[in-house]
Amino acid sequence: MPIIESTYRVPRWLFNRHMETMFPYFFRKVEDVNYDRERIDTPDGDFLDLDWVISGNDSLVIICHGLEGSTNRPYMRGMAKAVNLAGFDALAWNYRGCSGEPNRKLRGYHSGATDDLDWVIQHALATGRYRHVALVGFSLGANLILKYAGEDGHIASGAVKSLVAFSAPVNLASSCQAIMQGFNRLYELSFLSSLVPKIKHKATLLPGSINPDLVEKVKRLVDFDQFFTAPIHGFANARDYYVKCSAKQFLPSIKVPTLIVNALNDTFLGKECYPITIAEKHPQIYLEMPNRGGHVAFTSFETEGLLWSEVRTVAFLTEKMGL
Repeated sequence: MPIIESTYRVPRWLFNRHMETMFPYFFRKVEDVNYDRERIDTPDGDFLDLDWVISGNDSLVIICHGLEGSTNRPYMRGMAKAVNLAGFDALAWNYRGCSGEPNRKLRGYHSGATDDLDWVIQHALATGRYRHVALVGFSLGANLILKYAGEDGHIASGAVKSLVAFSAPVNLASSCQAIMQGFNRLYELSFLSSLVPKIKHKATLLPGSINPDLVEKVKRLVDFDQFFTAPIHGFANARDYYVKCSAKQFLPSIKVPTLIVNALNDTFLGKECYPITIAEKHPQIYLEMPNRGGHVAFTSFETEGLLWSEVRTVAFLTEKMGL
């Protein structure tokens, strides 16, 4: 489809991309979202914690968070509130180890772990409540849903009718490189301050499963992927992980209406994360690239305390799902 001209306009007082990115993270509060938590077991003996907002609708939006996020992040709560107000039930789910409790297995989560996403969708469909399912993803979760939609073999993929992906690092190597440069080092250190303690704790829970000497060698995000993400999840190294799990290669196979919103000033995205050529030729991919917006931000002040990204999501899903 033709590239979409974005309607997003950033507030003037958010004068650079870092301010845009950090403001909603630190200052946004989302009220009136009451999750009902459900824990489900996975086929390999682990668990996932799901947070539902159910109003008796027959359409469901499944919401996927970013790296080291959770269902309690403002962008997750805000999206759950927005879609629920618009007549959808919402299911926000926590990846393994992201709900405040360590998961049981050595395995954790990563940018390409679409088997867990498929299991969540299957579980939602098994309730018998839903005729329509849409996926919304942020950052890592955006890559995850795009990869899922373009892959073969998922049991529940045929039930998914539409996707919306914000701040999608569809080329993981490019995104990782961007995060490790300049001022972004602060974001990198924030991620590592969570990832490293988690892997240390996992080493105490599962003695002999993790080399403690490698933990001390983690200085950059790519180190963590090289020493832990890749080998634990069956990849040869960090590069192999990035290549195999980047969603960009799966975009041509997507068969449902898909909106990708990547701000041009997104500090986490390298130039390879803007799939312009693919979108121009693809009948189902709508690529929107606002000049501003930061990473998983798009701050604005809409009705009901919603953000532009949430209003944009509702408009796209309502139109493309025929609701």
